[in-house]
Amino acid sequence: MGERKIGGYVVRCGVVVVLGVVTALAGVGGAGATATHIGVLPDINVGSATNYGTGCSYTIQAIVDDAVAAVYIFDNGVLLRALRPSGGTALLNWVPATTGVHTLSVAQAPDTGATASIDVRVGTGHHIGYGCVVTG
Repeated sequence: MGERKIGGYVVRCGVVVVLGVVTALAGVGGAGATATHIGVLPDINVGSATNYGTGCSYTIQAIVDDAVAAVYIFDNGVLLRALRPSGGTALLNWVPATTGVHTLSVAQAPDTGATASIDVRVGTGHHIGYGCVVTG
């Protein structure tokens, strides 16, 4: 351990610096990838009670903190798709087949359980051009 006098104070360095570096590096590798947010964009669909209807197309957007690890998107616990994010965002086209509440959730490898979810109420979709009018 070296000693150095700076401004009238004795400064000891060596072990303190090594311990600081080891402590800093110990916290770096332990963090895993996490899905932090999931949302559904209504695209050009509209309804009075809900904008989400059967047979209509929507975009699921998942925000993750690892731009490389696989992302898993679920509808009511059933895997819709595993995909790779782009810049921390994963996008998936979703066409609900049934009415009722759909719990959309997302996980990012190596997590096995969902870390973000949203409940979406789905009515009956009626196609009009490129969009849908939703009833019910």
